Amino acid sequence: MHYGSNMATITLKDVPVTVHEALKARAKARGRSLNKEIIATLEETLHGSRIDAGAVGNHARAVRESMSVYLTERDLKKLKNAGRR
Repeated sequence: MHYGSNMATITLKDVPVTVHEALKARAKARGRSLNKEIIATLEETLHGSRIDAGAVGNHARAVRESMSVYLTERDLKKLKNAGRR
């Protein structure tokens, strides 16, 4: 730890290869360095992340429209009860 600053240094040992590869892939997909991705992942895990309900709704709407699938309440009820007695 470097005293006199508000940052600390951590060394991780024995990180499974699959975890390392997954972190590298996430970092690349998000345009971050591996270090910044690890910090972001730790912060999300420790502090949680806020969900942007508007963004989720917009994404769901875009997916639904791209698939041209529109389910009614009746359709949903029928699917939910399929196979039940």
